[in-house]
Amino acid sequence: MTTPRLSRTYLAVPAHRARMVQNAAASAADAVFMDLEDAVPPAEKAAALEAAASALTSLDWGSKTVTVRVNAIDSPSIRQEIELLAGIARLDAFLIPKAEAVSDVTTIGRWITETKGARQTPVAMELLIETARGLVNVDVLAASDPLVSALHLGVGDFAASIGARTSDVGVSPAGYRHVGSAAEGHAEVPLDLFAYPMMRLLVAARAFGLRAIDGPCGAFRDAVATASSARKAAAMGYDGKQAIHPSQIEATRDAFIPSDAELASAERILAAFEEAERNGQGAVTVDGKMVDYANIRMIKRLMSFRG
Repeated sequence: MTTPRLSRTYLAVPAHRARMVQNAAASAADAVFMDLEDAVPPAEKAAALEAAASALTSLDWGSKTVTVRVNAIDSPSIRQEIELLAGIARLDAFLIPKAEAVSDVTTIGRWITETKGARQTPVAMELLIETARGLVNVDVLAASDPLVSALHLGVGDFAASIGARTSDVGVSPAGYRHVGSAAEGHAEVPLDLFAYPMMRLLVAARAFGLRAIDGPCGAFRDAVATASSARKAAAMGYDGKQAIHPSQIEATRDAFIPSDAELASAERILAAFEEAERNGQGAVTVDGKMVDYANIRMIKRLMSFRG
């Protein structure tokens, strides 16, 4: 199992935008990925790669997890990107876009291992699951290579991959609703396009000891949408969520940090359970609810997110 990394807030930044990269390094995000792929126009690809290498060696990233999203496996530049960056000590992981085939992941893993330079251990891989084929194969992708440490859900490209009728990143289409019977007055209930892919990815991540990172809320100026999207991911059990703008960092982080009331309740339950154990019991009633070892495991997971 990989060493857990703090990744409640995972800020994306175009690698060729120097000021944005500097701001990302100085931000309160837990993790940052410099993008060489979708956020970089073709004419800027070479400059973005050089800028990423420079930022990794010159900026103070503090305790952040620092990742670079490389171009796709079939791009002409991915091998060069790995060869230039894989030996840099401050790089924690490569984010691999459009992960679909085990053979591609193992090939990239071999390239990383062959070019690790003076590093004691190779750079990790985090897989971006953002197509229908990638989701179908997510279980085998999660287990495909020992360098794989996390799975990310690419909500925008995934929606495009399945043909969803929306142009908003991370938002369900307005027409995706359940309509009740005439007897119920045809009441409409909104449905969540991402409930299934989020759970599918989360189960695969947990089965193989990986972190699970949700995709971003594209409406970065909408504080309510940003916060509610992050709360959903946190409630499901995700380790974190991507952000596409620094203004989303605080609300996203807060969604993953348990409240004072949640922590107080957790500590009260732990104290009661420890007392029960001392008395030879494996279960106890707290606040009218039965608590056993399964509850304790859930509580300890919750408390690992405390600020």
